[in-house]
Amino acid sequence: MAWLLRDGEVLASVEIASSLAARSRGLLGKRHFEGALLLRRTRSVHTIGMRIAIDVAFLSKDLQVIGTTTMLPYRVALPRRGVRSVLEAEAGAFERWKLVPGDGLEIKG
Repeated sequence: MAWLLRDGEVLASVEIASSLAARSRGLLGKRHFEGALLLRRTRSVHTIGMRIAIDVAFLSKDLQVIGTTTMLPYRVALPRRGVRSVLEAEAGAFERWKLVPGDGLEIKG
């Protein structure tokens, strides 16, 4: 299991979706999700077919948060300049974690 950290503080467990199939599936079909999902080599996401609202963080190649948003089901986020990965979590997680643009993240484990 991997961990999502900011300044050495563990924010949550994190799953890493590296394959095309895993990135395409994302959190589809989930009614609840603990932790976070990192979608590598992804610049945008959608919530078409999702059952829950999600928090989305757009990350640079060095995992710095470029921007965040909360997406309701059946929405599409446009690609953003400089984004190399996307972090997804259940809506409300980023507020609990106090995650904001400019934060530097790291993955351990």
